[in-house]
Amino acid sequence: MSETVKGPASYFPSIEKTYGRPIADWQKIVRDGYPAKHMELVAILKDQHQMGHGHANAVVAYTLAQDGLK
Repeated sequence: MSETVKGPASYFPSIEKTYGRPIADWQKIVRDGYPAKHMELVAILKDQHQMGHGHANAVVAYTLAQDGLK
């Protein structure tokens, strides 16, 4: 039996379907924006890539946590 994905990663299937790119692509965009702050990175995804706020926030939060920057 597989575990239910929780937290920011639970948005990933919807993000990939909605925006047509794998999460790794979005994480690269976030990482390319370092050392910007959380909300500045969210703004990059929203303003430059037309990503919704919730999806952008999920990608940024997950990436920062993965990189130990949260």
